[in-house]
Amino acid sequence: MASNSTFTSPALAFELVAKCSTTRARASILTLPHGTVNLPIFMPVATQASLKGLTPQQLEDTGCKLCLNNTYHLGLKPGQEVLDAVGGAHKLQGWSRNLLTDSGGFQMVSLLKLANITEEGVRFLSPHDGSPMLLTPEHSMSLQNSIGSDIMMQLDDVLVTTSPDKARMREAMERSVRWLDRCIAAHKNPDRQNLFCIIQGGLDLEMRRECCREMLARETPGIAIGGLSGGEAKDDFCKVVACCTELLPDLKPRYVMGIGYPEDLVVSTALGADMFDCVWPTRTARFGNAITKHGVLNMKKEVYAADFGPIEDGCGCPCCRPVDEEGSIGITRAFVHHNAAKETVAAHMLTLHNVWYQLNLMREAREAIIADRYPVFVREFFGNLYADPSNYPSWAVDALKGVGVDLLET
Repeated sequence: MASNSTFTSPALAFELVAKCSTTRARASILTLPHGTVNLPIFMPVATQASLKGLTPQQLEDTGCKLCLNNTYHLGLKPGQEVLDAVGGAHKLQGWSRNLLTDSGGFQMVSLLKLANITEEGVRFLSPHDGSPMLLTPEHSMSLQNSIGSDIMMQLDDVLVTTSPDKARMREAMERSVRWLDRCIAAHKNPDRQNLFCIIQGGLDLEMRRECCREMLARETPGIAIGGLSGGEAKDDFCKVVACCTELLPDLKPRYVMGIGYPEDLVVSTALGADMFDCVWPTRTARFGNAITKHGVLNMKKEVYAADFGPIEDGCGCPCCRPVDEEGSIGITRAFVHHNAAKETVAAHMLTLHNVWYQLNLMREAREAIIADRYPVFVREFFGNLYADPSNYPSWAVDALKGVGVDLLET
């Protein structure tokens, strides 16, 4: 059911709050069973039901209202029996906000040496003990029903976008549509869990359009654009996102899977996408890297050994807040540098900082959309990131030009 600005389904409400008058950027409110979520949003990835190094309370303190768990990994360990016994992943990990689970399909790409894909489903060898596991659309739904996630993803046939095999790409796209039908039929809790479809089709825009039409006909409460972040050129990535968002309904959430670099978030938002996830901000923290508005800082470098300033001036995360402010941990760059190579505390601090940075970037983007100054926000963002406009990535310049923003305009 939809009004001019609101769409509702049994376990979801989507309200469109504002649209940028230049780009396709949108600000909206997504209401899920475990609370409201302001879009656009970046979703941190808690693969095994925990965000490495952070307690659920620390994650909640960043303002996170929606994070990811991984169906494939939770299906292996702790396993469905334990999930059923405890009452789902929210209770298992002490998380009172929303959860999104991927279907396990991405492991077809990441664990391809261990996987064999047929119409029935995907046969894996467990990376834990080598035992065989069959993931079908029905089993993926059953696992996600046991996990109890607020948003569940369909099992899709995932192929790296750079694959030259057009026939296999078409097979994967068409199979993903068939598997969605099987997912819909197997989904036991549509009144409290939302099933999103995933648009496939590689870099072939006509195939993507065809998949969009088929998926939209199934009327799922939300829509994802899948199969990207697989090594394709950024120009091609942007063309796929722009092509799909053009066809998607205004009043449903749009999720681009696997996207996490700040530039990607800002540009994809301009292209009309609402939701993003990636392990990069947390993984790069474990390598000693801090995300800032001026780029990524490698805190292991000797230059930070006697730097007693915050990780980033003006950042509002608990690590960077002035020591006299409530909730401040009062961490210095020198402390992070000292611990980055040998103690886990540095990885924890940088994870907290990086997650806060990503969430705050999306908060600021949302505020700019509501104030109808998103093009200004985009120019400021790239101006902070690159001292010289001649260094702006050409893919971003071209993609933004396609939605009315000329980054190089003086």
